[in-house]
Amino acid sequence: MPKAKGKDAAKQAEKKARKAGKQEKKSSQKEKKISKKTKDDDSEAEDADLDSILAAYQKEQEQHLAITEVTANPPSPRSSATLVASPSNNSELFLFGGEYYNGALASFYSDLYVYKINQDAWRKATSPNSPLPRSGHAMCQGGNAGGIYMFGGEFSSPKQGTFYHYNDFWRLEPSTREWTKLEGKGGPPARSGHRMTYFKNYIVLFGGFQDTSQQTRYLQDIWLYDTQRFSWHEPKLPPASMKPDARSSFSLLPHESGAVLYGGYSRVKVSTTAGKATKGGKAGSKVTMKPLVHQDTWYLRITPPAADALVGALPTVRWERRKRPVNSPNPARAGATMAHHKGRGISFGGVHDVEESEEGIDSEFFNQLFAYNIDRNRFFTLSLRRPRTSAKKAGGSNAERGKRGRGRADEEELLRNLALIEGKGAADVELPDADKAIRAGDSEEAGEKIEKPVSWEMPHPRFNGQLAVQEDTLYIFGGILEKGDVEYTFDEMWAIDLGRLDGCKEIFRREIEDWQGSEDEESDDEDDEGSEESDDEDGGVDIAAGSSVASADEPSTPASSVAPSEAPIEEDDVPAVADKLPHPRPFESLREFFARTSNDWQEAVLEWLKYQHDIEHSSIKDLRKKAFDRAEQKWWDCREEIQTLEDEQEAAGISEVVALDQRGGGGEGGASKRR
Repeated sequence: MPKAKGKDAAKQAEKKARKAGKQEKKSSQKEKKISKKTKDDDSEAEDADLDSILAAYQKEQEQHLAITEVTANPPSPRSSATLVASPSNNSELFLFGGEYYNGALASFYSDLYVYKINQDAWRKATSPNSPLPRSGHAMCQGGNAGGIYMFGGEFSSPKQGTFYHYNDFWRLEPSTREWTKLEGKGGPPARSGHRMTYFKNYIVLFGGFQDTSQQTRYLQDIWLYDTQRFSWHEPKLPPASMKPDARSSFSLLPHESGAVLYGGYSRVKVSTTAGKATKGGKAGSKVTMKPLVHQDTWYLRITPPAADALVGALPTVRWERRKRPVNSPNPARAGATMAHHKGRGISFGGVHDVEESEEGIDSEFFNQLFAYNIDRNRFFTLSLRRPRTSAKKAGGSNAERGKRGRGRADEEELLRNLALIEGKGAADVELPDADKAIRAGDSEEAGEKIEKPVSWEMPHPRFNGQLAVQEDTLYIFGGILEKGDVEYTFDEMWAIDLGRLDGCKEIFRREIEDWQGSEDEESDDEDDEGSEESDDEDGGVDIAAGSSVASADEPSTPASSVAPSEAPIEEDDVPAVADKLPHPRPFESLREFFARTSNDWQEAVLEWLKYQHDIEHSSIKDLRKKAFDRAEQKWWDCREEIQTLEDEQEAAGISEVVALDQRGGGGEGGASKRR
């Protein structure tokens, strides 16, 4: 026993020494960060040149003289993209946009991918007129109008120093891959994280969020777009009627009488006093933003104008709150995306944030599959089923095997004859290599089906995966898994037959890219992993279990992703004094400019009064007034330059430009918004 006690004491001493060394290392890293602050600020200033990024992208886009479509590898890993089933071709899926963050730089995409289901082939379409790179946008089928519609989204500089939201509206023609920008006045304001669906000849848009210099504002407005009159309409709700709370990342499903809304995510203000929440913000209370995962369900009833109504009559809408769905996923989870399929919603994945601690948020990720019956307002769990095999079914009588063989041979011969008839008249025409590959794929389509690896387990837990249903098959693309401060973006696509549920087919899967965070982050992670291995043998999430051994052949950043300008700054372009003072931003009023930069101007006035030896005779009111006068002068001096930027950005569908480091709740960015 004495030996055991001595051994334990030695372990405790060693553990304390290791922790002390770790704290000392972290302190030195903090000092290193402080010493590099000036250098980092300069690099961030170069990173914030969104105008050069936009100009470079537009110059690249002008090189496309016509709509082209070529064979391509599967899309590079990305999150917050959109996956939509083609409304005119039941063997096509469309993937557009998205972003990828590797811990150092963010890449945004504007490429349009087409997945040919029957050929198991990817095609990449380019156009001289297409939307700018973005993520967090919304796309949906056009209902009676046909086509696919897209609105909004967001874009940021590579280092995510500044970003902006879009308020442009587009229509994609699935058959020709042609984009058309729909111009119209009085449309929805810029946003991302919103959702859209269709009802008859209307496009329905609700919710989302806007990032301002002060905070993240969640929205609860409803908009209808008339595809016949090409106009937006914000319907007025009946007086004193109920409506859903503001939110993003919810599910919006089409219905024969309107639309159905479920769930969502937002952050709400909570006043706390001595660790307890209170309704009123009394003296001494602290206001914090707490995440809220919504579990309510709403029915949007849309009543079109009567047939004998006056020309220009508008539809009426009314929100009706439904009961909480039966057997809803427990615990509540955000980022559980949902796709529509024959009167129900198919939901997959999600994340449940347990609670915040000093080390961050403890989260639980899911890979459950649910079917939400809209009319019954009930969730059903969907599980994969292995096929039943028996000796009788596997063997059977010789007569039965002969009948099945003859029937299959007749069917294959009929399909081959149809393929020859369809290809007749084109045999003498020389085809490009890409078209030859498509023709070869068509012949394979007419013959045997393309076999894919099948897994009897659901894909790895994740949230914000892109979902789409085409011909009773659910397709799951990408998604995100968080481990500490690291975000892993899945580089894979799966297919599940919703009728048979006979396994999960692997469309493609590639190894997850390594996190490219800073050296300080990597050293901290190594220390944490080392302490976890010594203190706890349970370990963390095994990311490699959900990834393939083979790595991707193409780089993660496509040609459409534009890097910031790295041209040296000329001395004549740098102001002599004003470079250290804050500048107004596009779409920013004088009041907003002063509210954002008040402290900077007051410090400048104090510095000036120090040399005037007049600090003692200046009151706080005088100090603030002088600061406002300087800010007002600066705002008017830059007014013409800012108006020019506003005109250029409005033409491109850009709304307010925001700096993330000055937005309230800076930790809410990226995937934490649970889009």
